[in-house]
Amino acid sequence: MSSWNKILAASAVSLATLVPALQVTAAETKPTVIRFASPMVGTGNRPVGYGNYYASVQTLGLLEKEFQKDGIKVQWNNFKGAGPAINESYANGLVDITWLGDLPALIGKASRLDTKLVAIGGTNDNTYLAVPTGSSAKSIADLKGKRIGFFKGTNLHLSIINVIKKYGLTEKDFRFVNMDGAVGYAALASGDIDAIWSNQSLLPVVDRGIAKIIYTTKKEPDVYKLSGYVLVNSKFEQKYPETVQRVVNVLVKQAAWESNPANKDALFKTWAKSGLSFGNIAKANAGVDLKRHSDPVIDASSIALIKQKLKAGQDLKLIRGNIDVESWVEPKYVNNAVKSLNLQGFWGQ
Repeated sequence: MSSWNKILAASAVSLATLVPALQVTAAETKPTVIRFASPMVGTGNRPVGYGNYYASVQTLGLLEKEFQKDGIKVQWNNFKGAGPAINESYANGLVDITWLGDLPALIGKASRLDTKLVAIGGTNDNTYLAVPTGSSAKSIADLKGKRIGFFKGTNLHLSIINVIKKYGLTEKDFRFVNMDGAVGYAALASGDIDAIWSNQSLLPVVDRGIAKIIYTTKKEPDVYKLSGYVLVNSKFEQKYPETVQRVVNVLVKQAAWESNPANKDALFKTWAKSGLSFGNIAKANAGVDLKRHSDPVIDASSIALIKQKLKAGQDLKLIRGNIDVESWVEPKYVNNAVKSLNLQGFWGQ
């Protein structure tokens, strides 16, 4: 081989060695911090949620364990202002990954917040309508013209307005008052409102004899219940796809654990760290198929439900603008997690 050919050959070997090294370096670029958000706040404003695998992962510190070896900081922010506050933080680039209820997630996307929906985070939580124990009201219709408190802009909002429409009523038939759960329960006890519409956090108020439940969505189809999604800031997802995959892997593994009936008591004890009692959590989930509830997979049926929720919100003038749902959802992360954890067919897909 001539001297020139030897130089060319050596250069080719060096380049072949260098390119993979550069590719590995690029693939392993990691964030220094991952900013997680949650609209769930426990008793006394403690930063502990309940009701889904995302909340459990925070309570158990599973993401901290996953990223500790990389030196990546996991930062949590539990927003007392719930979904609307999280949307504002997304708009200001302050959030990377969150769980968000259906209505605020849909409002945010329709308002052009740059998010990707990477997992389904619960599809059949219920709402409850309660009145003071001395009230004569026995149905939704009995409250026409009355003051009803609920937290506007949350997934409660879509469920409530959708339900009253089903029963031939509109917002104009009631005097709705915007207030979060704690404020609403106090207002109900003092007589400042005639009813409160809330989620399972209402049950302790019933236990104390302050209120009685006259309606629940337990027997309604899923479109009338509460849904949630795991969202990722699109810029973060594009820059750190491997990190997003690792996050989703942790979430899906926890979702599978929560789907096992044998783990129900341990799960409810974890959720009870929020301050809601084990008994109330068990009562709220009586008759609930936890496997179906915890299913994170984005498939034809979950996409259809998202579209139903979107149309309902648009029809009720709660959502302005439209969403291309197929381009919003990104199922590859859950699909990869299901495959790597050998969960193919676990949720029936």
